[in-house]
Amino acid sequence: MLTLITFLVVLSILVFAHELGHFFVARKLGVKAEEFGFGFPPRAWGFYKNKEGKWKHIFGAKEVGDASDTIFSINWIPLGGFVKLGEDEEGGSDPNHFSNKKIWQRASILSAGVTMNIILAAILISIGFMLGLPQSLDNLNSAAKISDKKIQVIDTLPESPAAKAEIKAGDIIVSINNREFKNQDELQNFVNENNGLELSYKIKRGPDEIIKKITPITISETGRGGIGVGIIETGVVKYPFLIAIWEGIKATIFLTWAIIEAFYYLFKNLILGQGVTGDIAGPVGIASLTGQVARMGFIYVLQFTALLSINLAIINFLPIPALDGGRVLFLIIEKIKGSPVKREVEAAIHKIGFALLMVLILFVTFRDVAKFGDKFKMLWEKIF
Repeated sequence: MLTLITFLVVLSILVFAHELGHFFVARKLGVKAEEFGFGFPPRAWGFYKNKEGKWKHIFGAKEVGDASDTIFSINWIPLGGFVKLGEDEEGGSDPNHFSNKKIWQRASILSAGVTMNIILAAILISIGFMLGLPQSLDNLNSAAKISDKKIQVIDTLPESPAAKAEIKAGDIIVSINNREFKNQDELQNFVNENNGLELSYKIKRGPDEIIKKITPITISETGRGGIGVGIIETGVVKYPFLIAIWEGIKATIFLTWAIIEAFYYLFKNLILGQGVTGDIAGPVGIASLTGQVARMGFIYVLQFTALLSINLAIINFLPIPALDGGRVLFLIIEKIKGSPVKREVEAAIHKIGFALLMVLILFVTFRDVAKFGDKFKMLWEKIF
């Protein structure tokens, strides 16, 4: 239940922020939104200003004929929100209709959702830095206050002693032979000095502590004794208010660029026929990850939500039909050729793009269910 509730809350925040971006910029540029709603239809309740300038309430999904402006609604399906701007409709002679606005204005409105998701990520990370955010201790601002220092595994070499001992990324090395270490250099020197001798590693994995007996070997990549893990020093980093905002913006820019780079290599490998090297998760996989993060604590949920917000922004701005990036692509084509693509042709392409996206989501969801099947079954049984 914790997994389900957290997943719904996170998804709602991301989608609502995205749609709020579209709505805010549309209003600033004089575009009338027919309806702006929290959650997805059918409508439960709404309010609007009628043509006489009076605020009125409406219950249910019945048609509204006397609205002079946007209908603000709360809907029965509590997932994010939506805004009706009439992108796929003829604008007629209405100067405030989306279709009758200049290309740069329409592009700004379509891009606003993506921008809002990036802004949301920066806000969440900034709040995280004010409260204390888990991160690497490399290249920190001098104003950083550090607590809960750890030496954490970030990677394992295939066929290495660590891999054979089932050491995993994210594991925390608490001690070796009951000896604790101040930093990673001290730990690596100790392991090198005891090359070839069996060592007792105390590992913290989530709430559990486990003991692993591992014998270091000479690692060819370094020429030193080791067990074949990449390690990093992490801790909870906290900043004063203004510095936290600046560090939050910097971290958001860094993460956005890192995710763009990851997508570049993903598509490059697909085009070159090298397959997908990383894991791709769909709704079920993200729900499972959300549950794991929720059990780690609020600050991790904050961090995870920011990461998902950046991912949503980048994916939504890809030049794929049915996504915001695909719609912007048609505006670029309109600018180049001097006239818009026929509305029927564009609508058909968007429908095909949407259908292909649904097929992709179903495929990834199938993989998720196969991978997280046991957890998904447990979640299902707890609900029903």
